[in-house]
Amino acid sequence: MRALMLALACVLLSATAQAQIQTEAQAPLEISIVPQFPLEQLASTWNPILREITRTTGMRFTLRNYASIPAFEEAFLRGQPDLAFVNPYHAVMARKAAGYLPILRNDGERLTGLLVVRKDSGITSLKQLDGAIIAFPAPNAFGASLYMRALLAEQAHLHITPVYRSTHPNVFRHVITGSAQAGGVIRQTFDHETAEVRDQLRVLYETPPAYPHLLVAHPRVPQKVRQALQEAFIKLATSVEGARLLEGIHMRTPVRASYANYQPLEKLGLERYVVLKTD
Repeated sequence: MRALMLALACVLLSATAQAQIQTEAQAPLEISIVPQFPLEQLASTWNPILREITRTTGMRFTLRNYASIPAFEEAFLRGQPDLAFVNPYHAVMARKAAGYLPILRNDGERLTGLLVVRKDSGITSLKQLDGAIIAFPAPNAFGASLYMRALLAEQAHLHITPVYRSTHPNVFRHVITGSAQAGGVIRQTFDHETAEVRDQLRVLYETPPAYPHLLVAHPRVPQKVRQALQEAFIKLATSVEGARLLEGIHMRTPVRASYANYQPLEKLGLERYVVLKTD
């Protein structure tokens, strides 16, 4: 009987805690995703995940995405979304501007940028790209553009003409069609492209690794809600279907993120290459 009473007490405590979390997050949490892919693709990968998190926590979400990375940046710099899925340097920008706190990242993964050229281009060294037109998704796409442009300027001493084409698939197309001599992307995107696209390209250069994209929360999101989100994502990864869904956002093994993982980026001087508005 005593064991039964203890079990019932645990159930009641759990239900009470869950109800409290739902009360603290009554209004839907607005979440925005860095638009490195077309908006339809972001919706198709994120909505099933958010539905699962709603089912297990009772929290509700509004997925509000932006057509361009600069528009997305303006939103989180104003503190607009409650939650945002950002690149590594965005985490630095968001913390400085609005106090965003890291919640989740993928475990064991590192983000690297790639500079790709046409396989038949004859370009075999970075020096051959001095004065070249190079395509990037957006100025502040971390591995694909921001870090890449800083390295090309400061280590390879290249003078280039950057063009920004909104998404990684657009960068691939510009290189393949010859509209740009090279393009900056990230390793994960290149690896998940079709064989038809990859077979026309060659990796010329790869950046040093950094911690990957992460989910951050505005400080107005209560701590209990942030903790519940962490637990829900980590639990989702333990099921076969949940792991499949999380693979779609490159977070197959979610773990609690710490700003200590991203703080070293403050020392790279990348602010010199940040562009908040483009024509």
